[in-house]
Amino acid sequence: MEMKKTYVITEKCCECGSCAHFCEQGAINYDYAGQKYEIDEERCDGCGTCMEYCPIDDAIVEADGVR
Repeated sequence: MEMKKTYVITEKCCECGSCAHFCEQGAINYDYAGQKYEIDEERCDGCGTCMEYCPIDDAIVEADGVR
């Protein structure tokens, strides 16, 4: 099975919502119960757009996921 990049939002997130706004897959949503943004690994296609538009270094990091 091929490895595909996925992404994880870390505690450095400033909750600006840029990642969610620019995600073409709709893979990033705000979890109101947990009060944080989360990436749905099933919807994430590994394009990296979230990292590109995030204003905080290392708030979104690469993680290897098996697809």
